[in-house]
Amino acid sequence: MPVQSFGMGIGGNPNLSRQSRRLYIGSITQEVNEQNLADFFNAKMAEMNIGTGITGNPVLAVQCNYEKNYAFVEFRSAEDATAAMAFDGIIFINGPLKIRRPKDYGGDTIVSPGVHVPGVVSTNVPDSINKVFVGGLPTYLNEEQVMELLKSFGELKAFNLVRENGTGTSKGFAFFEYVDQAVTDVAIQSLNGMELGDRYLVVQRASVGAKPGTPGMIPNLPYDQFPEIPRPIMPAGKDQTSSESRILLMLNMVTPEDLHEDDEYGDLYDDVKAECSKYGELEDLRIPRPVKKDKTSSMSAQDAQRIDEAAGVGRVYVKYTNSKSASAALNALAGRSFAGRSIIATLLSDDSQTTPPLNLIFAPQPEAPPPLPTS
Repeated sequence: MPVQSFGMGIGGNPNLSRQSRRLYIGSITQEVNEQNLADFFNAKMAEMNIGTGITGNPVLAVQCNYEKNYAFVEFRSAEDATAAMAFDGIIFINGPLKIRRPKDYGGDTIVSPGVHVPGVVSTNVPDSINKVFVGGLPTYLNEEQVMELLKSFGELKAFNLVRENGTGTSKGFAFFEYVDQAVTDVAIQSLNGMELGDRYLVVQRASVGAKPGTPGMIPNLPYDQFPEIPRPIMPAGKDQTSSESRILLMLNMVTPEDLHEDDEYGDLYDDVKAECSKYGELEDLRIPRPVKKDKTSSMSAQDAQRIDEAAGVGRVYVKYTNSKSASAALNALAGRSFAGRSIIATLLSDDSQTTPPLNLIFAPQPEAPPPLPTS
């Protein structure tokens, strides 16, 4: 398996040409098959007149994996594959298609097709100054309900409600972008601090490159309503941290699936350590691992998930020797894209009240990355 580097670089990949012509299609159902998916792309690309425009069908082959609910679509050219990414989020057989580059794609990080298909809301929100974060969402709200609220200010170009892997439960935050960039500030000003149920919304520009002083960076909102994101995401060059905040917490960066295999975990650990060390001396780095279930274990998937959540699985904790280094790392890494996900970053002090507690996260351990725990 190619090793995904921190900066979205690619490990050894002998077939970059083919990968540039392939797209990953996620969340497919049993009703989707090779033929109807190929026919759908061929028809839609002809209808919208996008791609190379060469005579013949742009799709060469489709491969479906029903066990993991995804498919790969191979196009005749890299240009056709890039153009087809404009259909990310389009409805096909009662659900939106999630379209991404393959993990071992060797081209530009995420190439925008430069085409917006009217009525289609992409599930991929690219990093830009117009990317907006909304937190504090009641977890019972689904995509349609959240989008309905956001659409009251303008047509959405892209939207992604972040969910737990495995259970699909909403994490209570999302990213979005409007078609008309001019409505972004109006939406931020109107939605930020809005009471929704028993919570308050935090709405702000999410990506590196957001201008200091832009709407949404209001420091007095009740951020304690959302323990998973205790402070706002910091834009580049903006330092609002206390002198004691030397722990960098990163969310939405790794998934439990990334942490099961020892070799893959070791590579990821070294990669994160090398990147974070660029901003100052590290005192400690912890990337909690999921419980390993063997075939004889009686533990249910739900119990294992509860244990993983209590252990902080899915989070990356970086403790620096001083707050200046932690602040520099926050400004550099918040909003950065990693494996197709935007990193959410915040700073904590040693006595911050978190779940799980920081004294458990940073409990003494051997210097080497810890072995995978067993149930």
